[in-house]
Amino acid sequence: MKANELKEMSLAELNEKLADLKQELFNLRFQHAVNQLDNPKSMTAVKKDIARVKTFIRQQESAQ
Repeated sequence: MKANELKEMSLAELNEKLADLKQELFNLRFQHAVNQLDNPKSMTAVKKDIARVKTFIRQQESAQ
């Protein structure tokens, strides 16, 4: 996910994206626990995306 995509999103869209990413991370952790995860680096990528989204949410909240 690119930062440019996040800049164009509204606060509601960012919160929805955050919920989706958290659900995806949960699914990846579950797959990892039962040894069905093909690419363990995908968990790291999703965690970084969550941090990016949280950063943009915080920036928008502080701007208001």
